[in-house]
Amino acid sequence: MASDDQPGAGESITLDTLQRDVLVPQIQAFLDATNDPQARETYLSLKSAVESLEIPSVLQLRLGAIVEVALTSGRVRRLFGPAAELSLNALFLKTPRGREVAQSLAELNKALATLKGQTVEQITSSQRSPGAYSLTLKTSNCQIVIRFEQGGVRVESLEVDLDR
Repeated sequence: MASDDQPGAGESITLDTLQRDVLVPQIQAFLDATNDPQARETYLSLKSAVESLEIPSVLQLRLGAIVEVALTSGRVRRLFGPAAELSLNALFLKTPRGREVAQSLAELNKALATLKGQTVEQITSSQRSPGAYSLTLKTSNCQIVIRFEQGGVRVESLEVDLDR
């Protein structure tokens, strides 16, 4: 493993028993909802991997999608409580999608660091399209536009040295 918290590319993700107990019924709900043989095969493989507490890299995208749906719908918290929600949030960060989101946040934080020590002169928000929004922060030296959308958050633009 790359570290205690993050699997390296191609490495498996190890689950704990709480994650298994929360995920098995979620996967079963997906199984019950589909008649597509290929999808059923994937869900059955994922369910088996979850039951064994070891998720191979080939199933991690699907695991991440199920975890994301379970968390964003509020279903996990409602059915299993806040401890289960925290546990699945930690698990999500180990999935390819979770790592992608973490990377985009790291890049955003790096861009926001350019504002340190500056006085914010203007903050505005706008809708770019349904489900996509932007936040503009302007100082005398810098303007940053941050885009928030279903796929995550990203710096849309960064202008520096505005007075020159």
